[in-house]
Amino acid sequence: MSRRTEQAVELLLAFADRTGLGSSTPPRRYLWTDAFAVCTLLGVGQSELALALVDQVHHVLGRHRPDDPRTGWISGLPEADGARHPTRGGLRIGKPLPERAPSDPLDERLEWDRDGQYFHYLTKWMHALDQTARATGQTHFATWARELAHAAHRAFTDAPRAGGPKRMSWKRSIDLSRPLVASMGQHDPLDGLVTCLQLEASHAGAEPSLRDAIADFASMVDPQGLVTSDPLGLGGLLTDARRLAQLGPDTDGLVEALLTAAAVGLRHWAAQPDLGAPAHHRLAFRELGLAIGLSSIGVLGTKAGAELLPLSSRVAVELEALRHHVALGSAIVAFWLDPEHRQNRTWVEHRDINEVMLATSLGIG
Repeated sequence: MSRRTEQAVELLLAFADRTGLGSSTPPRRYLWTDAFAVCTLLGVGQSELALALVDQVHHVLGRHRPDDPRTGWISGLPEADGARHPTRGGLRIGKPLPERAPSDPLDERLEWDRDGQYFHYLTKWMHALDQTARATGQTHFATWARELAHAAHRAFTDAPRAGGPKRMSWKRSIDLSRPLVASMGQHDPLDGLVTCLQLEASHAGAEPSLRDAIADFASMVDPQGLVTSDPLGLGGLLTDARRLAQLGPDTDGLVEALLTAAAVGLRHWAAQPDLGAPAHHRLAFRELGLAIGLSSIGVLGTKAGAELLPLSSRVAVELEALRHHVALGSAIVAFWLDPEHRQNRTWVEHRDINEVMLATSLGIG
């Protein structure tokens, strides 16, 4: 085991103990963090803990909150059926405050701490379940991933108004019955498209079918609207480019569009003073998301990567531009590995997600 892998395992075991997975501490589950943790635990040889985490997520975030008058599975299924299909009703985010009641006005600041369901968190969990199925050979994890994709597509995709294009809501209620934030996330259709294509490739012809979901998400992806200067979003673009390249030839030019958008955004972000700022002015998990994405460039730029992604002249140009930023990922990881940089308020306030993202950055290196 390399030193990087040892460090990743140490971080993940501490996270598991602290959040009630490997200890008697009451469970504290958060879907985004747990999705990354499952994938990284599988990657560093901690499959037993990964399976325990999947089970706990379903039994905590697939059920109503303890402070909610509703009880049982959020899908509404009877107890035994809910346990057999724990993702049919989606999964809660795991935020500390209850969701906003239908009669309550929207408070944008407070909404960040309120529970509900996020589409882009659900896609991360679909990916985690797919990876679990691949690692264990147990197909029920793949079924759960598809059932989650089916439920999320139906709930988060809005029917067109007067013939207009379909759209998505960014956040919905715990029972998926109403939007909590009706605007569409910039990369939500892309997350849905890439993840559903991955699930279809993993188990072609399985039920429920994701063909309608793929068609809807594809119709909503705007290749010209993917540029972002947010480091976490940039990391997502790069990771999605790699996942798509692994699925087959870039016949529709989407991989090229993702790499182009990432190259534009990276040039903008790298010109900002953020990386020179002290640790307490930086958000580690957002930067580490970029570091994770940048590791994809190293793969796509190799001979093996070229076999995954036959390079058009345009894609080759974008990859070459992106290769100049690969060292940035290593610099980000090295910065947050320094214990002194993990003593500040912004690290401690987001410790769980920061440590899991750091472990993921180490686990893929």
